[in-house]
Amino acid sequence: MKNSGYAIEISNVWKIFGDKAPEALADIKDNGLTKKQVLEKHQCVIGVADASMQIKPGEIFCVMGLSGSGKSTLVRHINRLLEPTAGQIVVNGEDIMAMPADVLRKYRNEHISMVFQNFGLMPHRSVLDNVAMPLEIRGINKNERIEIAERTIDLVELTGWGNKFAHELSGGMQQRVGLARALAADPEILLMDEPFSALDPLIRRQLQNEFMKLASQMNKTTVFITHDLDEAVRIGDRIAIMRDGRVVQTGTSEDIVLNPADDYVADFVAGISRLKVVRAHAVMQDMKAFETAHGGLKKTAKTFAQDANLKELIDHAILSEDPVAVVNGKGARVGVITRADLLRTVVEGTETS
Repeated sequence: MKNSGYAIEISNVWKIFGDKAPEALADIKDNGLTKKQVLEKHQCVIGVADASMQIKPGEIFCVMGLSGSGKSTLVRHINRLLEPTAGQIVVNGEDIMAMPADVLRKYRNEHISMVFQNFGLMPHRSVLDNVAMPLEIRGINKNERIEIAERTIDLVELTGWGNKFAHELSGGMQQRVGLARALAADPEILLMDEPFSALDPLIRRQLQNEFMKLASQMNKTTVFITHDLDEAVRIGDRIAIMRDGRVVQTGTSEDIVLNPADDYVADFVAGISRLKVVRAHAVMQDMKAFETAHGGLKKTAKTFAQDANLKELIDHAILSEDPVAVVNGKGARVGVITRADLLRTVVEGTETS
Protein backbone atom coordinates (compact mmCIF):
# COMPACT_ATOMS: atom_id res chain seq x y z
CA MET A 1 0.00 0.00 0.00
CA LYS A 2 1.29 3.48 -0.91
CA ASN A 3 2.35 5.52 2.12
CA SER A 4 0.51 8.85 2.21
CA GLY A 5 2.95 10.39 4.69
CA TYR A 6 0.54 10.09 7.63
CA ALA A 7 1.44 7.85 10.57
CA ILE A 8 -2.19 6.82 11.09
CA GLU A 9 -5.18 7.10 8.75
CA ILE A 10 -8.65 6.17 9.95
CA SER A 11 -11.20 6.31 7.15
CA ASN A 12 -14.99 6.06 7.54
CA VAL A 13 -14.82 3.66 10.48
CA TRP A 14 -18.03 2.31 11.96
CA LYS A 15 -18.27 0.14 15.04
CA ILE A 16 -21.67 -1.26 15.86
CA PHE A 17 -22.01 -3.66 18.77
CA GLY A 18 -24.57 -6.44 18.42
CA ASP A 19 -25.36 -9.62 16.51
CA LYS A 20 -27.06 -7.71 13.69
CA ALA A 21 -24.37 -5.09 13.17
CA PRO A 22 -24.14 -5.46 9.34
CA GLU A 23 -27.91 -5.18 8.96
CA ALA A 24 -27.99 -2.20 11.32
CA LEU A 25 -25.26 -0.41 9.35
CA ALA A 26 -27.07 -0.98 6.07
CA ASP A 27 -30.26 0.38 7.61
CA ILE A 28 -28.42 3.46 8.92
CA LYS A 29 -26.95 4.21 5.50
CA ASP A 30 -30.23 3.58 3.65
CA ASN A 31 -32.68 5.15 6.07
CA GLY A 32 -30.68 7.43 8.37
CA LEU A 33 -31.60 5.65 11.61
CA THR A 34 -30.68 7.35 14.89
CA LYS A 35 -28.84 5.61 17.74
CA LYS A 36 -32.13 5.12 19.54
CA GLN A 37 -33.80 3.64 16.46
CA VAL A 38 -30.87 1.27 15.85
CA LEU A 39 -31.16 0.01 19.42
CA GLU A 40 -34.92 -0.45 19.21
CA LYS A 41 -35.00 -2.05 15.75
CA HIS A 42 -31.79 -4.12 15.68
CA GLN A 43 -30.81 -4.36 19.37
CA CYS A 44 -27.44 -2.88 18.42
CA VAL A 45 -25.40 -0.03 19.88
CA ILE A 46 -23.45 2.45 17.75
CA GLY A 47 -19.96 2.89 19.23
CA VAL A 48 -18.29 4.76 16.37
CA ALA A 49 -20.09 6.40 13.46
CA ASP A 50 -18.29 7.10 10.17
CA ALA A 51 -15.17 8.45 11.90
CA SER A 52 -12.14 9.63 9.94
CA MET A 53 -8.86 11.22 11.07
CA GLN A 54 -5.33 11.59 9.77
CA ILE A 55 -2.48 11.73 12.27
CA LYS A 56 0.94 13.08 11.38
CA PRO A 57 4.23 11.40 12.35
CA GLY A 58 5.57 12.65 15.67
CA GLU A 59 2.52 14.63 16.74
CA ILE A 60 0.51 14.33 19.94
CA PHE A 61 -3.04 13.91 18.68
CA CYS A 62 -5.69 14.16 21.39
CA VAL A 63 -9.07 12.47 21.01
CA MET A 64 -11.44 14.23 23.37
CA GLY A 65 -15.00 13.58 24.39
CA LEU A 66 -17.31 12.84 27.29
CA SER A 67 -17.99 9.32 28.53
CA GLY A 68 -19.79 7.37 25.81
CA SER A 69 -18.55 9.60 22.99
CA GLY A 70 -16.68 6.70 21.34
CA LYS A 71 -13.14 7.96 21.85
CA SER A 72 -11.71 4.83 23.54
CA THR A 73 -13.64 2.57 21.18
CA LEU A 74 -12.23 4.34 18.14
CA VAL A 75 -8.62 4.30 19.34
CA ARG A 76 -8.78 0.57 20.10
CA HIS A 77 -9.24 0.03 16.37
CA ILE A 78 -5.74 1.35 15.64
CA ASN A 79 -4.16 -1.83 17.02
CA ARG A 80 -7.24 -3.93 16.27
CA LEU A 81 -8.15 -4.67 19.85
CA LEU A 82 -11.57 -4.08 18.33
CA GLU A 83 -12.64 -5.02 14.82
CA PRO A 84 -14.56 -2.33 12.92
CA THR A 85 -17.94 -3.06 11.38
CA ALA A 86 -16.77 -1.07 8.35
CA GLY A 87 -13.95 1.27 7.37
CA GLN A 88 -10.19 1.26 6.90
CA ILE A 89 -7.25 1.71 9.31
CA VAL A 90 -3.76 2.28 7.90
CA VAL A 91 -0.70 2.60 10.17
CA ASN A 92 2.58 3.73 8.59
CA GLY A 93 1.31 2.61 5.20
CA GLU A 94 0.25 -0.84 6.46
CA ASP A 95 -3.38 -1.92 6.15
CA ILE A 96 -4.06 -3.18 9.67
CA MET A 97 -7.30 -4.82 8.60
CA ALA A 98 -5.52 -7.03 6.05
CA MET A 99 -3.07 -8.53 8.55
CA PRO A 100 -3.51 -12.17 9.58
CA ALA A 101 -3.47 -12.82 13.34
CA ASP A 102 0.21 -13.80 13.65
CA VAL A 103 1.40 -10.79 11.62
CA LEU A 104 -0.86 -8.50 13.66
CA ARG A 105 0.54 -9.80 16.97
CA LYS A 106 4.09 -9.19 15.78
CA TYR A 107 3.19 -5.74 14.46
CA ARG A 108 1.57 -4.72 17.75
CA ASN A 109 4.57 -5.90 19.74
CA GLU A 110 7.12 -4.11 17.58
CA HIS A 111 5.35 -0.94 16.46
CA ILE A 112 2.47 0.00 18.82
CA SER A 113 2.40 0.37 22.61
CA MET A 114 -0.52 1.26 24.86
CA VAL A 115 -0.73 2.98 28.25
CA PHE A 116 -3.91 2.41 30.26
CA GLN A 117 -5.76 4.47 32.87
CA ASN A 118 -5.61 1.64 35.42
CA PHE A 119 -1.82 1.14 34.95
CA GLY A 120 -2.16 -2.56 33.99
CA LEU A 121 0.96 -3.65 35.91
CA MET A 122 1.66 -7.29 36.75
CA PRO A 123 1.54 -7.42 40.59
CA HIS A 124 3.86 -10.44 40.85
CA ARG A 125 6.57 -8.74 38.76
CA SER A 126 9.03 -6.09 39.92
CA VAL A 127 9.14 -2.67 38.30
CA LEU A 128 12.14 -3.79 36.25
CA ASP A 129 10.41 -6.97 35.06
CA ASN A 130 7.21 -5.08 34.24
CA VAL A 131 9.14 -2.62 32.08
CA ALA A 132 11.09 -5.43 30.40
CA MET A 133 7.99 -7.54 29.66
CA PRO A 134 7.39 -6.43 26.02
CA LEU A 135 11.06 -7.10 25.28
CA GLU A 136 10.72 -10.56 26.83
CA ILE A 137 7.72 -11.26 24.61
CA ARG A 138 9.79 -10.15 21.63
CA GLY A 139 12.45 -12.74 22.53
CA ILE A 140 15.26 -10.32 23.42
CA ASN A 141 17.90 -11.91 25.65
CA LYS A 142 17.80 -11.20 29.39
CA ASN A 143 20.91 -9.03 29.67
CA GLU A 144 19.85 -6.77 26.82
CA ARG A 145 16.28 -6.35 28.02
CA ILE A 146 17.42 -5.55 31.58
CA GLU A 147 19.79 -2.93 30.20
CA ILE A 148 17.01 -1.35 28.10
CA ALA A 149 14.54 -1.53 31.00
CA GLU A 150 16.97 0.14 33.41
CA ARG A 151 17.66 2.91 30.91
CA THR A 152 13.93 3.49 30.40
CA ILE A 153 13.27 3.52 34.16
CA ASP A 154 15.88 6.27 34.45
CA LEU A 155 14.12 8.14 31.64
CA VAL A 156 10.86 8.33 33.61
CA GLU A 157 12.74 9.32 36.78
CA LEU A 158 12.28 6.09 38.73
CA THR A 159 15.97 5.37 39.24
CA GLY A 160 16.44 3.02 42.19
CA TRP A 161 12.90 1.64 42.14
CA GLY A 162 13.51 -1.30 39.79
CA ASN A 163 13.27 -3.98 42.49
CA LYS A 164 10.03 -2.66 44.00
CA PHE A 165 6.56 -4.10 43.31
CA ALA A 166 3.41 -2.28 42.19
CA HIS A 167 1.79 -2.23 45.63
CA GLU A 168 4.83 -0.38 47.00
CA LEU A 169 4.37 2.52 44.56
CA SER A 170 2.08 5.55 44.53
CA GLY A 171 -0.42 5.97 41.70
CA GLY A 172 1.81 8.48 39.93
CA MET A 173 4.79 6.14 40.19
CA GLN A 174 2.75 3.22 38.88
CA GLN A 175 1.76 5.27 35.85
CA ARG A 176 5.42 6.11 35.24
CA VAL A 177 6.09 2.37 35.17
CA GLY A 178 3.27 1.92 32.67
CA LEU A 179 4.76 4.64 30.48
CA ALA A 180 8.26 3.15 30.81
CA ARG A 181 6.94 -0.26 29.75
CA ALA A 182 5.39 1.29 26.65
CA LEU A 183 8.58 3.21 25.79
CA ALA A 184 10.95 0.28 26.42
CA ALA A 185 9.68 -1.45 23.30
CA ASP A 186 10.64 1.67 21.29
CA PRO A 187 7.35 1.76 19.34
CA GLU A 188 6.58 4.23 16.57
CA ILE A 189 3.01 4.64 17.90
CA LEU A 190 1.87 5.31 21.48
CA LEU A 191 -1.80 4.87 22.37
CA MET A 192 -2.62 6.47 25.71
CA ASP A 193 -6.08 5.86 27.16
CA GLU A 194 -6.73 8.58 29.78
CA PRO A 195 -3.41 7.72 31.45
CA PHE A 196 -3.47 10.51 34.03
CA SER A 197 -7.18 10.83 34.80
CA ALA A 198 -7.08 8.73 38.00
CA LEU A 199 -4.30 10.81 39.53
CA ASP A 200 -4.42 13.79 41.88
CA PRO A 201 -4.36 17.16 40.03
CA LEU A 202 -0.83 18.08 41.12
CA ILE A 203 0.65 14.69 40.14
CA ARG A 204 -1.38 14.76 36.95
CA ARG A 205 0.08 18.09 35.87
CA GLN A 206 3.59 16.95 36.74
CA LEU A 207 3.22 13.83 34.60
CA GLN A 208 1.74 15.88 31.76
CA ASN A 209 4.86 18.05 31.82
CA GLU A 210 7.17 15.05 31.88
CA PHE A 211 5.26 13.31 29.11
CA MET A 212 5.42 16.36 26.83
CA LYS A 213 9.17 16.56 27.43
CA LEU A 214 9.62 12.85 26.65
CA ALA A 215 7.41 13.04 23.57
CA SER A 216 9.50 15.91 22.24
CA GLN A 217 12.76 14.05 22.89
CA MET A 218 11.63 10.71 21.44
CA ASN A 219 9.45 11.98 18.58
CA LYS A 220 6.74 9.35 19.06
CA THR A 221 3.42 9.56 17.27
CA THR A 222 0.96 9.65 20.17
CA VAL A 223 -2.81 9.24 20.24
CA PHE A 224 -3.91 10.57 23.62
CA ILE A 225 -7.46 9.95 24.83
CA THR A 226 -8.93 12.34 27.38
CA HIS A 227 -12.28 13.67 28.61
CA ASP A 228 -10.57 16.84 29.86
CA LEU A 229 -10.38 19.67 27.32
CA ASP A 230 -7.86 21.57 29.44
CA GLU A 231 -5.55 18.56 29.22
CA ALA A 232 -6.11 18.23 25.46
CA VAL A 233 -5.39 21.93 24.90
CA ARG A 234 -2.30 21.76 27.06
CA ILE A 235 -0.56 18.77 25.49
CA GLY A 236 -2.11 18.21 22.06
CA ASP A 237 -0.64 19.40 18.77
CA ARG A 238 -4.12 18.79 17.38
CA ILE A 239 -7.42 17.72 18.89
CA ALA A 240 -10.36 15.68 17.61
CA ILE A 241 -13.61 16.21 19.51
CA MET A 242 -16.09 13.33 19.48
CA ARG A 243 -19.78 13.17 20.28
CA ASP A 244 -22.09 10.16 19.97
CA GLY A 245 -19.46 8.21 18.06
CA ARG A 246 -18.78 10.93 15.51
CA VAL A 247 -15.80 13.23 15.07
CA VAL A 248 -17.39 16.69 15.16
CA GLN A 249 -14.23 18.79 14.78
CA THR A 250 -10.50 18.33 14.30
CA GLY A 251 -7.90 21.08 14.55
CA THR A 252 -5.35 22.84 16.71
CA SER A 253 -6.53 24.12 20.08
CA GLU A 254 -6.46 27.60 18.57
CA ASP A 255 -8.66 26.51 15.64
CA ILE A 256 -11.20 24.94 17.95
CA VAL A 257 -11.31 27.81 20.46
CA LEU A 258 -11.57 30.53 17.79
CA ASN A 259 -13.75 28.67 15.28
CA PRO A 260 -15.90 26.02 16.99
CA ALA A 261 -17.72 23.85 14.43
CA ASP A 262 -21.08 23.92 16.23
CA ASP A 263 -22.82 24.86 19.47
CA TYR A 264 -21.68 21.65 21.15
CA VAL A 265 -18.01 22.48 20.58
CA ALA A 266 -18.62 26.15 21.45
CA ASP A 267 -20.05 25.10 24.84
CA PHE A 268 -17.03 22.85 25.39
CA VAL A 269 -14.47 25.58 24.76
CA ALA A 270 -16.38 28.38 26.50
CA GLY A 271 -14.41 27.94 29.71
CA ILE A 272 -10.99 27.73 28.06
CA SER A 273 -8.80 30.79 28.57
CA ARG A 274 -7.58 32.25 25.31
CA LEU A 275 -4.39 33.55 26.92
CA LYS A 276 -2.26 30.48 26.20
CA VAL A 277 -4.22 29.17 23.22
CA VAL A 278 -4.47 32.09 20.81
CA ARG A 279 -1.26 32.90 18.94
CA ALA A 280 0.06 36.12 17.43
CA HIS A 281 -0.66 35.06 13.84
CA ALA A 282 -4.38 34.86 14.63
CA VAL A 283 -4.51 38.37 16.12
CA MET A 284 -2.20 40.35 13.84
CA GLN A 285 -3.12 42.79 11.10
CA ASP A 286 -1.48 42.46 7.70
CA MET A 287 1.73 44.52 7.63
CA LYS A 288 1.05 46.19 4.27
CA ALA A 289 -2.54 47.08 5.19
CA PHE A 290 -1.36 48.61 8.47
CA GLU A 291 1.33 50.67 6.74
CA THR A 292 -1.18 51.95 4.16
CA ALA A 293 -3.58 53.07 6.88
CA HIS A 294 -1.15 54.30 9.55
CA GLY A 295 2.26 54.73 7.95
CA GLY A 296 5.34 52.62 8.57
CA LEU A 297 5.96 50.79 11.82
CA LYS A 298 8.94 51.99 13.85
CA LYS A 299 12.18 50.14 13.16
CA THR A 300 12.63 49.85 16.94
CA ALA A 301 9.20 48.22 17.44
CA LYS A 302 9.21 45.19 19.70
CA THR A 303 9.00 41.92 17.75
CA PHE A 304 7.16 38.69 18.55
CA ALA A 305 7.19 35.32 16.80
CA GLN A 306 4.04 34.19 15.01
CA ASP A 307 3.43 31.55 17.66
CA ALA A 308 3.75 33.90 20.65
CA ASN A 309 0.71 33.45 22.87
CA LEU A 310 -1.83 36.06 23.88
CA LYS A 311 -0.51 36.27 27.45
CA GLU A 312 2.96 37.29 26.24
CA LEU A 313 1.46 39.96 24.01
CA ILE A 314 -0.79 41.36 26.76
CA ASP A 315 2.07 41.41 29.27
CA HIS A 316 4.00 43.64 26.86
CA ALA A 317 0.97 45.81 26.04
CA ILE A 318 0.54 46.60 29.74
CA LEU A 319 3.98 48.22 29.68
CA SER A 320 3.80 49.87 26.26
CA GLU A 321 1.01 51.20 24.05
CA ASP A 322 3.16 51.02 20.90
CA PRO A 323 2.19 48.48 18.20
CA VAL A 324 4.43 45.40 17.94
CA ALA A 325 5.73 43.60 14.88
CA VAL A 326 5.10 39.91 14.23
CA VAL A 327 7.95 38.10 12.47
CA ASN A 328 8.12 34.78 10.63
CA GLY A 329 10.74 32.09 11.08
CA LYS A 330 13.19 34.03 8.93
CA GLY A 331 12.80 37.20 10.99
CA ALA A 332 10.80 39.07 8.33
CA ARG A 333 7.98 41.31 9.53
CA VAL A 334 4.64 39.84 8.45
CA GLY A 335 2.12 41.56 10.73
CA VAL A 336 1.30 44.17 13.36
CA ILE A 337 -0.58 43.92 16.64
CA THR A 338 -2.00 46.93 18.46
CA ARG A 339 -3.54 47.24 21.92
CA ALA A 340 -6.94 47.47 20.21
CA ASP A 341 -6.34 44.11 18.48
CA LEU A 342 -5.58 42.48 21.81
CA LEU A 343 -8.55 44.08 23.56
CA ARG A 344 -10.88 42.97 20.77
CA THR A 345 -9.63 39.37 21.03
CA VAL A 346 -10.06 39.28 24.81
CA VAL A 347 -13.55 40.83 24.68
CA GLU A 348 -14.72 38.37 22.01
CA GLY A 349 -13.48 35.51 24.17
CA THR A 350 -15.31 36.88 27.22
CA GLU A 351 -18.56 37.29 25.29
CA THR A 352 -18.56 33.64 24.23
CA SER A 353 -17.77 32.34 27.74
